Amino acid sequence: MRHLISMPRHFALGLVCAAAVSAGGVHAQGMRQPGAQDLSRALSSSIQPAPRAPEAAGLRSADYIVAIVNSEPVTNNEVRARMRRVLQAMQAQGARQTPDQDELAREVLERLIVEKAQIQTAKETGIKVDDYAVDQAIQNLARQNGMNADAMRREMAGQGVTEKMFRDEIRNQMLMQRLQEREVDGRVRVSEQDIDRYMAEQRSQGGQTDMANSTINLGHILITVPERASPAEVAQRQALAEQALQAARSEPDFASVARRFSEGGQAILGMRPANRYPSLFIEAVGTTPVGGVVGPIRSAAGFHILKVVDKSANGVAAVVTQNHARHILLRTSPQLGEREAAQQLLELRQRLDRGARFEDLARQYSEDGSAASGGDLGWAGPGRYVPEFEQALNALQPGQVSQPVVSRFGVHLIQLVERRQATLTPREQREMLRDVVREQKLEKAQATWLQELRGQAYVEYREPPQ
Repeated sequence: MRHLISMPRHFALGLVCAAAVSAGGVHAQGMRQPGAQDLSRALSSSIQPAPRAPEAAGLRSADYIVAIVNSEPVTNNEVRARMRRVLQAMQAQGARQTPDQDELAREVLERLIVEKAQIQTAKETGIKVDDYAVDQAIQNLARQNGMNADAMRREMAGQGVTEKMFRDEIRNQMLMQRLQEREVDGRVRVSEQDIDRYMAEQRSQGGQTDMANSTINLGHILITVPERASPAEVAQRQALAEQALQAARSEPDFASVARRFSEGGQAILGMRPANRYPSLFIEAVGTTPVGGVVGPIRSAAGFHILKVVDKSANGVAAVVTQNHARHILLRTSPQLGEREAAQQLLELRQRLDRGARFEDLARQYSEDGSAASGGDLGWAGPGRYVPEFEQALNALQPGQVSQPVVSRFGVHLIQLVERRQATLTPREQREMLRDVVREQKLEKAQATWLQELRGQAYVEYREPPQ
């Protein structure tokens, strides 16, 4: 069942670095000067609402247009608000340097121009994100940050962000994600020769195991610290983090410890290139061997406990956690929105509670190729499903059924049948390498597509941002 398979993509819903990790954000490409990678991560953070910055002394108080994208303006206030968010994201990710303000303003303006061009294209070509999908994204974001949706809305309001602003930002990010999936994914094909070439490159590097060239799977526990916590509160949270650290070191089941202590994000983050993690995390684990636990590590989000679950120099771990899952997929259409599809799946879930068999309902209702086999997706390792699906699957225990989950394919009901630790065969390792190569090619294809889209847009620069 290949249609769900995908490496983690560029939709990192995150207010803090823990959320960015669990969602899997865009990672930097190529060689960068010191501090530039932190800036790249922050610029790539999908959602990190922040209040509009107050006008600094000496700067004009009125807003004004800095650029026109096709027929839509980019205002100075938009640039300033995004700059503030970028700096907050860099702080949350443990950045030690801050960029030059003029350089940051230019980079932020260019990012906003490209974003507006994408959003315009998505809307013009009929891509939509309905309110149910936005609601689910908010719930996921709140859960990743160790709070419920109401608490997160209060947090946003305290930062000066209205609920409408927040929802609009999430909707726009999802529009861009869906546009990129439609326009870019079809451009990428991975041949056997591509995999052979990648393997040859790895061999030519002599099996280098430095973190920059490796992939790593981290276990993660977050003990949150409120933004305006008193010294006593910080000490109390640190003491709890120390308890979590000792439990993680003494107990064999890290996921169980995470369920007991963690206040946000997934327990096991999955194999991914090292530069897909915050630099704070990678610096902390350093040369820690597989099975090692480090912490507590302090960030703007709170205290983190990290366990090195797996790591590999060539992108593939020999032993991975695999899930055996079933699902029911309802595809959305103009006649069936995401909310309506989710309601139908909730009704099916109630039938499961009354004794119906998942596979029977899948054969009757699922709208994909797995329906004939009762929705059976077989065994799959980390990174083999789209992020929304994999995140929901990882949160289940064997036998459990998820709530409706929205993905690019429609709305799913997911059942985890079994979970196991598996030693990969050479063929399975090669298939995982296919995913590594595909992710590399996707990034290049996305960069090319964004350049094409930017070149097609009419952009008129007005006054520079201040």
